[in-house]
Amino acid sequence: MATSAVSENKSGGLRVGVQKFGRLLSGMVMPNIGAFIAWGLITALFIPTGWIPNEYLAKLVDPTIKYLLPLLIGYTGGEMIHGKRGAVIGAIATIGVIIGSDIPMFLGAMIVGPIAAWILKQFDRAVDGKIRAGFEMLVNNFSIGIIGGLIMLGTYSGIGPAVEALTTVLSNGVEFLVNKNLLPLVNIIIEPAKVLFLNNAINHGILSPIAVEESVRTGKSILFMLESNPGPGLGVLLAYCLVGRGSAKQSAPGAVIIHFLGGIHEIYFPYILMNPRLILAVMAGGVSGTFMFQLLGAGLTGPASPGSIIAYFLVTPKGGYLAMIAGVVVAAVVSFLLSVLLLKTTKQKETDNIEEAAAKMKDMKAAGVTKTAAETTGANQAINDAVVQLNPEDVHKIVFACDAGMGSSAMGASVLRKKMQQANVDVTVVNSAISEIPSDADIVITQKTLTDRAKAKIPTAEHISIDNFLKSPEYDKLVDRLKD
Repeated sequence: MATSAVSENKSGGLRVGVQKFGRLLSGMVMPNIGAFIAWGLITALFIPTGWIPNEYLAKLVDPTIKYLLPLLIGYTGGEMIHGKRGAVIGAIATIGVIIGSDIPMFLGAMIVGPIAAWILKQFDRAVDGKIRAGFEMLVNNFSIGIIGGLIMLGTYSGIGPAVEALTTVLSNGVEFLVNKNLLPLVNIIIEPAKVLFLNNAINHGILSPIAVEESVRTGKSILFMLESNPGPGLGVLLAYCLVGRGSAKQSAPGAVIIHFLGGIHEIYFPYILMNPRLILAVMAGGVSGTFMFQLLGAGLTGPASPGSIIAYFLVTPKGGYLAMIAGVVVAAVVSFLLSVLLLKTTKQKETDNIEEAAAKMKDMKAAGVTKTAAETTGANQAINDAVVQLNPEDVHKIVFACDAGMGSSAMGASVLRKKMQQANVDVTVVNSAISEIPSDADIVITQKTLTDRAKAKIPTAEHISIDNFLKSPEYDKLVDRLKD
């Protein structure tokens, strides 16, 4: 039993570590997605093969991709490590790799921005409390100038060419997979990783930098579609609508709209976690969809973020709509058929109803039953029961946190805020990325696979784990508790 506990702790620690690293990668890109979309739309409209070819306006494309976007990434990466001072030196380091290379330096910016900020952070720690009064501004400004200048020389002379070589290797690897018709197999890795909430890290931290470079050369890239394809998740949700049971079936139609039109893929992750066999369905759907994309020559001009069918239409190049629609439809159909089969052959009825699973979990605990698969399904309830709850008068701010702080957290906060308003509970409800949870948060609500990271960020708050973003029994329990 002890060995099992140690192994479980190690695996949980590894998952949290991977999620943190993924958050660092995606965190540099996610805040700047709007700039990427602006570049993608301008590219789709005004390049010679675009919808409205315009030589004058097309001049915006190259400087944006070579200078603006890498600088934004380097600035954001530096800010994540060391605030505004880190942001400034991150941008200084990034301009070195930009000038030292002939290709867009997204990977270079993601490397040198945080490293430069970390170096400055160590210097600031070393001199903290040792600067004579009146010299603070002098030291602060010249430390960035001198350290940043030296780093810029290094990134220009060495890092830029090295990252360019690495980018070339990665691009050649992708081209090899495409030429050998092996690219669809990448979805065998992507789909399970998404369910572990690594979707942003994969899409924006790994695929997008390579996809942008390919899009510059060819006008589009299929890599933008590998993780963001809404088809596999749509198939799972439609299967729950048809043959699901309990609260899962009742909430699935709303989840379909949020996922397919809103582009929030996190909404379907709990449906898979309730019945882990469904991971096979989304894997099959992802592989099938990517195969169809590749067969028909599909691609997007920029990142589809969020991964909505609306976003897909906006960044699909001229003449590419049929290929795009075919890949999404095939992925949805394959995922739907396999999901229906798996749901119909599922014997554990409790996995289709979160509330039933949680209730059964409590009954088993009361009877002293050893941990089983059903208990695992309701493990988040056990975590919530074990937490010392705050008194209602001590709760002033509730934070709904997710990996990026944009998709599922915004949706969950909206649902909970409405419930609070209907119950006349005067408590502030906001959403946030886990890495940016405000220090004055009294209660933090997260999906259960992210709770460990949230606790590490703000251990003084009360933490509540949930399964279903749209309809969780924890929402009503919390509202009743604060109302009373």
